[in-house]
Amino acid sequence: MRTMRVIGLMMIALVLMVMPSTTSAQIGIGVGISVRVAPPPIPVYEQPVCPGDGFMWTPGYWSYANADYFWVPGTWVRAPFVGGLWTPGYWGWGGGLYAWHAGYWGPHIGFYGGVNYGFGYGGVGFVGGGWRGGVFAYNRSVTNVNVTVIHNTYNEQVRTTNVSRTSFNGGTGGVVAQPNAQEQAAANDHHTPPTGEQTDHEHTASTNKAQYAAANHGAPGVAASPKAGVMSGSGVVGAKGTAGAGGMASGNGKSTTAGTNSSTGTPKNNSSNAASGNGTPKNAGSNTATGNGAAKNGGSNASNGNNKGAGNNGKKNPPPPKKEKNPPPKGSGDKPKEHQ
Repeated sequence: MRTMRVIGLMMIALVLMVMPSTTSAQIGIGVGISVRVAPPPIPVYEQPVCPGDGFMWTPGYWSYANADYFWVPGTWVRAPFVGGLWTPGYWGWGGGLYAWHAGYWGPHIGFYGGVNYGFGYGGVGFVGGGWRGGVFAYNRSVTNVNVTVIHNTYNEQVRTTNVSRTSFNGGTGGVVAQPNAQEQAAANDHHTPPTGEQTDHEHTASTNKAQYAAANHGAPGVAASPKAGVMSGSGVVGAKGTAGAGGMASGNGKSTTAGTNSSTGTPKNNSSNAASGNGTPKNAGSNTATGNGAAKNGGSNASNGNNKGAGNNGKKNPPPPKKEKNPPPKGSGDKPKEHQ
């Protein structure tokens, strides 16, 4: 009897040893997570240029670990099989909790909560590209590709009315969406879980404290990366209003930002940028500089007006002495400042 009790205790100890901790279990893509607090909105960011043929865009999302949400940067990965399409995961409200529904690879795009992840994932389906004769073709009106490097492209104008940045389905303030017939059919397809490259990418993000909402307040410094696992250097971009780990500030490139699909055949900003009166991110930077210049000139004109009105007995004031031209201060220029 005593022997059986000892064996039972040993078995319980063994089970406890192999069970993952709560934190590590929450990190892996595909592991069910339930949280009482809603995830932050989807940040606005630019899509890094596609690194080459065969890479497919997987949008960024909020994951959860260490009692906080952290942002997993959108990135380019290769599909695990020809014809594979990525259905993003999403947070869904139910039973008083926000539960994570993991993403997967399959022959069709399934339901992802109606969440607008941008870059072709406008809430239903995917319009950023498609498989043609065993080769993936990119819709350059939505996807940021270098056509001098990637030639399997097409231009299909896309229009979407979903400009929400809400990152969860259901509940108070959540996206109101249910699977349509095609998405219900896709649920019965054979699904392939995220690749090891994708799970490693999420784990890398989870180790960066700056990616957590408590630190970045919903605007991560690394919002997207050119390849999985890359969290710094060239091509890494931050959320709008920040600078990426590579020093590239969001709003200075030509790529589309999360929020809407292009309807003109050229990448455009999302509704937030449109509301602010900015055009493409590149022009937005120019407009800002122009606005500052205008304010500066306005001050000079006001000063000139005062000088013109000044004087005695109607005589003109003598011209001001010429000032020496000072060299520009060290460190000035157009290079964006790195994120602090």
